[in-house]
Amino acid sequence: MRVFVTGASGHLAAAVIPELIAAGHDVLGLARSEAAAATVAGYGARVHRGDLADPESIGGAAAPCDGVIHLAFDHEQLRSGNLPAAVGAERAALDALGDALAGTGKPLVAASGTLGLATAGLGRPGTEHDTGGPSGRSGNENAVIALAERGVRASVVRVPPITHSELDRTGLARTLIAIARRSGVSGYPGDGANRWPAGHTRDVAHLFCLALENAPAGTRWHAAGQEGITMREIAGRIAEHLGIQAVSIPADQVQAHFGPLAMFVALDNPTSTQVTRQVLGWAPTHPDLFADFDTCDYFTAPAPGH
Repeated sequence: MRVFVTGASGHLAAAVIPELIAAGHDVLGLARSEAAAATVAGYGARVHRGDLADPESIGGAAAPCDGVIHLAFDHEQLRSGNLPAAVGAERAALDALGDALAGTGKPLVAASGTLGLATAGLGRPGTEHDTGGPSGRSGNENAVIALAERGVRASVVRVPPITHSELDRTGLARTLIAIARRSGVSGYPGDGANRWPAGHTRDVAHLFCLALENAPAGTRWHAAGQEGITMREIAGRIAEHLGIQAVSIPADQVQAHFGPLAMFVALDNPTSTQVTRQVLGWAPTHPDLFADFDTCDYFTAPAPGH
């Protein structure tokens, strides 16, 4: 299968592309710079130069391929606090991909996030059948699912907010560690009882590959190896590694302490993976978050942006 991968030089692609190639697929990866192109080529993929700002180019690259895995997202805009701009750029790219694949029955697997369910007020772990609201990344997710009605075998993989491994260089785990180093305390919001799911990069990548090959049209899948770790536990483990205290951050200080993370750091996001495991046969096999804290370079490598 010829597979077009967006976000091909990013964290998830570092595991997705090698797995696709090992399975015999021919991969074309989107790269927006010479450095990104070199990274993509290093994975063994062919390179298509372009970025989310050029939806026409993205659609043109996807059209002759047999399937698409969409991983690209403007994380720089997200980190700067301009989430609407990042969401808008992603929507334009998804629309272009949908137009390119409409009526073909080809698979499109798009990345989304489990955090989209955290504001739904479910009062229980979110399932693969639950949907988020009409705006933000949940709105983009809904747009992907709607492509099933246009003859695209479209599906969504919801990625946990903490996706960890030695391949993770700028993710939320590293950001939390950087904040703790900078502030001198490992903070958690309020009582820290809110839960975040986590997943190992290679387990997440394997789910994208399974969805590409087997997911029915109009389906959602959850890539959480750990379905909910309390923020207090995460802060405590970070504190142990750094030799500092884990402390509660009062509500009126969350913005100052966590910066751009403040918009979602207190959300409760327990996430069920029962359907994903039963239907697609996904079974995480790689280390959990705290094992990676112990064995990877989370506490020895430079902080993100340094």
